[in-house]
Amino acid sequence: MKRLGYSFTLCCLFISCTIKKAEPKIDYEEAQAQINTSIEEWDTAWEEKNVDQAIKHYANDTDWTNAFGDRVQSKEELEELLSFIFSLDFVMAGENDYGENEITFLNDSIATARSLNIRKNQRWPDGSKMDDRHANHLRVYKNMDGEWLIINHMISQAWPKQQTKDTLADIK
Repeated sequence: MKRLGYSFTLCCLFISCTIKKAEPKIDYEEAQAQINTSIEEWDTAWEEKNVDQAIKHYANDTDWTNAFGDRVQSKEELEELLSFIFSLDFVMAGENDYGENEITFLNDSIATARSLNIRKNQRWPDGSKMDDRHANHLRVYKNMDGEWLIINHMISQAWPKQQTKDTLADIK
């Protein structure tokens, strides 16, 4: 009887070691489509000054920083800041030229998305025309119950290289 119990225990142990638990896999094409849609909806919301649409794909505890260093750490704070930004006519003047999104999946629940927007004909607060701005967006998405939400969004700005060289030459 002891041998039977011992044999049964060994058999169960062997079976449990050889059975691999299936990791839930995601449909990366669907995930990429969701992420691209969220970025397209952000772009449209920006052009239409639609705050509700702009924050739609953000997690409640998102961390967002723009090219001027304004940082908020919740969806509620982001809503307040975007309401203010959208009210500034000089900021909202201009046209957007969006590039392709570069999406990288770090695992089944985290992805990064990089995108470029060349902002043309924007204005300074005094109304004068600003040179074209190259705004880089880095978004970190988290899969939350099948919905890809932005948990971190950093916007950085780069002026065209020739303009930077000219400015440095003027300083010398």
